[in-house]
Amino acid sequence: MVKKNPHFLLISSGLFALIILIGIVAVFPKEEDKPKVAVVLKTGSAQYWKMVEIGARKAFQDFGIDGEIIAAPYKYNGYEQQQLNMLKQALGKNPDALIVAPNASSAIPILEEYTKKNIPVLMVDTDIGWSKQTAFVGTDSYVLGGKSAELLISRLQSGDKVVILGGNKHDPVMIERIKGAKEAFKAAGIEVLVEQHDIGGVNSSQLAMEVILRTTPDIDGVFASNDEMALGALKVIEEKEMQIPVTGTDGIMDMLELVKKGKMDAAIAQNTYDMGYISVEQALKAIENKTVEKKVDVGIDIITEENVQERMDFWGKILNRP
Repeated sequence: MVKKNPHFLLISSGLFALIILIGIVAVFPKEEDKPKVAVVLKTGSAQYWKMVEIGARKAFQDFGIDGEIIAAPYKYNGYEQQQLNMLKQALGKNPDALIVAPNASSAIPILEEYTKKNIPVLMVDTDIGWSKQTAFVGTDSYVLGGKSAELLISRLQSGDKVVILGGNKHDPVMIERIKGAKEAFKAAGIEVLVEQHDIGGVNSSQLAMEVILRTTPDIDGVFASNDEMALGALKVIEEKEMQIPVTGTDGIMDMLELVKKGKMDAAIAQNTYDMGYISVEQALKAIENKTVEKKVDVGIDIITEENVQERMDFWGKILNRP
């Protein structure tokens, strides 16, 4: 029987371990070797943006991306400057690509700095029409506003009067949603009796609705340019035991629950998870110099009693809600 040299065994073991280690490194690249993508959102506190964030994080995981979500708590009076600061912060980290939901065109000077460094810039949710953007992933806001208004019109009659609740009147998304809604109301012979802007969310929407119902009670419907405002308006209307239909534009979980409970016939829903996921997918293509779709419309869904449970099951699983 031939005895093996112990030094030979030691060397063989070492080589075997080295081969395994090399294999592991090949399969799991170092963090610094991964593409770096920064995602700057309008706010991190709203349910709408949480859905976008979740989609983006899933894409980070699926595509092996070193991704970062940057979003500040919502402060209505300072949100625009907050985002400019976040964009500067992200630029300092030299990402391979930027995905941004710009609050306004005031972001363009900073976005120009990205292009000077050859960093592709993709818009998510909000298209400010910047000529140098690599792509836009989101919903056609004009069409969305029109669809939501049509849903409200289906419960009204020609000659009825409605209220429009809007957010920041300089926000491109809000401008287009309201424009689409007003065109639909005009075509249907519906009068816009009150149009109020600069409403921040649920609480401010409740206050606005209280005043509107006190000063102009003769209204037949409410169009809100996002779901948080719709929820605030609905709460006041319900407390006053009035029967005034309300539509929003987002399809967040709280609105879906109202459809399920029968408190709303239907709701408009955007595919926010897809926005986050696809924008990261397109950013990776841009980094790898592959063909990027200049515009990806994620579509609009109408949620009714028939399909609400399927939608709720999807979001319930992702948001860890029953």
